[in-house]
Amino acid sequence: MVDASGQVLGRLAAEVAHVLRGKHKPTFAPHRDEGDFVVVINASKVRLTGNKLGAKIWYRHSGYPGGLKAIHYDKLIAERADVAVEKAIRGMLPHNRLGRAMARKLKVYKGPGHPHEAQKPQPLSVNKSVGTGASQANHDN
Repeated sequence: MVDASGQVLGRLAAEVAHVLRGKHKPTFAPHRDEGDFVVVINASKVRLTGNKLGAKIWYRHSGYPGGLKAIHYDKLIAERADVAVEKAIRGMLPHNRLGRAMARKLKVYKGPGHPHEAQKPQPLSVNKSVGTGASQANHDN
């Protein structure tokens, strides 16, 4: 279980995709789905760095001529934050049937509540550092 409140969207998505793929396990193989289920809560409290909140645009197409829809991320986060987080994580998974199977193990919720308490989810710590100095300090060993 990951609490997304105050997290940067891309950094959160990279960590969650890492766990969904199973790269944190010693038995990782790129052709097998060995990842864990991940529940992301508080998706509406995720943040974007820089000017991305007003400048970044999410495009989708209905499949019909002239069916291109565009929505800015400030409106997307306000209305459908779970979709924004899920799209960021899905983009970091393989783009084939294996990636689709991995994406089915992802559950994203806008608020703090979720219906998976019976499975006793373990909290996953996500690095909250922003900037090159703090992230470099964690990798110098």
